[in-house]
Amino acid sequence: MVNATQKITLASARDIPFNKLVLSQANVRRIKAGISVEELADSIARRGLIQSLHVRPELDAEGKETGFFEVPAGGRRFRALEQLVKQKRLNKTAPVPCVVSEAGNVLIDEVSLAENIERAPLHPLDQFRAFQTLRDKGMGEEEIAAAFFVDAKVVKQRLRLAAVASSLLEVYAEDGMTLEQLMAFTVTQDQARQEQVWDAIKDNWQKEPYHIRRLLTETRVRAADKRALFVGIEAYEAAGGTVLRDLFQQDDGGWLQDPVLLDRLVSEKLKAEAETIAAEGWKWIKVAADFPSGHSNGLRRLTGTTIDLSDAERAAREKLRDEFDALEAEYAEADEFPDEVDARLGEIEEALDAFEDRPMRYDADQMARAGVFVSICHDGGLAVERGFVRPEEEVVKGGEGDGADGLPVEGDEPGSVQRAVITVGGVVPEADEDDETDAIKPLPDRLVSELTAHRTLALRDAVAQYPHVAMTALLHRLVSDCFLPHSSKGCLEAHIREVHFPVQAEGLGESASAKSIQERQERWGDHIPADDAALWDWLEGQDNGTRMELLAHCVSFGVNALHEKPNPYSGMGVSQHGLDVRLSQADRLAGATGLDMVAVGWRPTVGNYLGRVTKPRIIEAVREGAGERAAQLIDHLKKGDMAQEAERLLAETVWLPEPLRMVDPDVGAGAADAVDVEAEDLPDFLTGDGEEDEDDPQHAVAAE
Repeated sequence: MVNATQKITLASARDIPFNKLVLSQANVRRIKAGISVEELADSIARRGLIQSLHVRPELDAEGKETGFFEVPAGGRRFRALEQLVKQKRLNKTAPVPCVVSEAGNVLIDEVSLAENIERAPLHPLDQFRAFQTLRDKGMGEEEIAAAFFVDAKVVKQRLRLAAVASSLLEVYAEDGMTLEQLMAFTVTQDQARQEQVWDAIKDNWQKEPYHIRRLLTETRVRAADKRALFVGIEAYEAAGGTVLRDLFQQDDGGWLQDPVLLDRLVSEKLKAEAETIAAEGWKWIKVAADFPSGHSNGLRRLTGTTIDLSDAERAAREKLRDEFDALEAEYAEADEFPDEVDARLGEIEEALDAFEDRPMRYDADQMARAGVFVSICHDGGLAVERGFVRPEEEVVKGGEGDGADGLPVEGDEPGSVQRAVITVGGVVPEADEDDETDAIKPLPDRLVSELTAHRTLALRDAVAQYPHVAMTALLHRLVSDCFLPHSSKGCLEAHIREVHFPVQAEGLGESASAKSIQERQERWGDHIPADDAALWDWLEGQDNGTRMELLAHCVSFGVNALHEKPNPYSGMGVSQHGLDVRLSQADRLAGATGLDMVAVGWRPTVGNYLGRVTKPRIIEAVREGAGERAAQLIDHLKKGDMAQEAERLLAETVWLPEPLRMVDPDVGAGAADAVDVEAEDLPDFLTGDGEEDEDDPQHAVAAE
């Protein structure tokens, strides 16, 4: 037993010439890992030997000291010194700081193992702060990277981590968050916002890095947004805007931090483009980043003359075609095209498409009464729609050159030049609503209007595909007008004046119904003459099937199944009775056409319904569509999380909100098809008690 009062004696330290040192076979390190010997040698040359070697005297066969010393601990340092000697950067007799143990010490063989096992690694936060200290002292990022043999990107990442709010760094130091979560906070340099987000989620089950990034960037604009593509990042930055980049994962160009500046630049650039187009001689130009679905409905589009290709353009087109055919023939037997050939074929196809998309020429007198829509394409390009005539600007019979009222239009006088009226507009955002009460309130009027806008568009598409139903609806409207003059208008505007939607519901313009209607409109538009007399003759020459299809298409534009807030005090509004008749007739049309909003692609999402209603409404929807068990699993969540989980749970169901259901209450409610969702069908973090599970796939993603 060791005496408690016995004092230990530390091994002595002294300088030993390098050529008197030999590497011992007792060194446990066999596998190279971490910093290389070459980098360690450069570090020693820069900073000196930070840690002494541990040595013992070498003994001969008789047990006598030979004058050499074995190195059982510090093998990599020894090899780094050896390399410096070989490079003649260090004298072979240079003194090396060594800790010398007695030759007969039986514990010496443990030194190498203990040195490597007992070494405490540096906490990542200490490294982040150390890099920041060096930066504060004047070292550049490239210089720090060279000094520690790492990539400059690594230094940028460490410095960004060190710049996170100090309160969050302390949480990380105490293992209160993972490194991946800390990385997520670096997407913004707003420390107050970082702390605000952490306070909001720290007690929540949803703390994944992707969720943190989404919360921190929800008020920013992605660089892939069409507005950003239209303006260009360089122009935005030149105007004083900043772009936030994520140094730790792919960010598709980052986020633009000043949406107000971006919108201003968009408006300025669009207006400048409109000024150029105005010189062509149009009467009006509407400018907006986005136009709502159906913005050109009710307007007649001019039929222009395609501008022919010039001789040079024809020659260039033929040259491209020959090159395309030659490349295809050359690689006809290959399984796939080489990358460079495939890229070239794509370039040729794009160039040939440009030749096919020819500009149009319009008559000056037509342009004097028509206008243009200028907006942004989905890919950030300029979208120009020319040649639309408003009903009030149509020429009436009374002499060429007369306006809609029979008088000459402005700019018709000899020598006059018409100046287009440019209108710049945008989409008005809706106000957020705070609805965290427990009671199930009626759906907001705006939301019902948006939902019924979806239904109206789908009904139009459905009616257009059922000519018999369209004829019945038209006859019903006409007979009602003739024999029941005091009847309500109902849901069919028989004069075929399209009803525009007062709200722009999410995804309306990209819905399957909208695309189907647009394709049908363009198909008919390619055949219908623009002249009134020629149109009459053309209609008379069509067979009954064609006439019925065209009738159904035209009748469909008069369908109005929109919910509106009744206004009994205004002659412009709709009465409650009129609204009831409209919606009742809309239900009858839906039943006659077999309309199924699920089949046409509508699904409840956070944006179009679940994030717009109260928590009781969300739970009611999940209970009806996915079963009682699923509703119970999410009833404890906060509203935002509840809406996201409800979207997932209802994705494969046939549940619909009341305004989109058929007259039969069971159709669309999901009740008939609702089944309880088993616990294993839900994420693990919803089936437990809220604690993280190491086997949880969400946890695994965060730990990668």
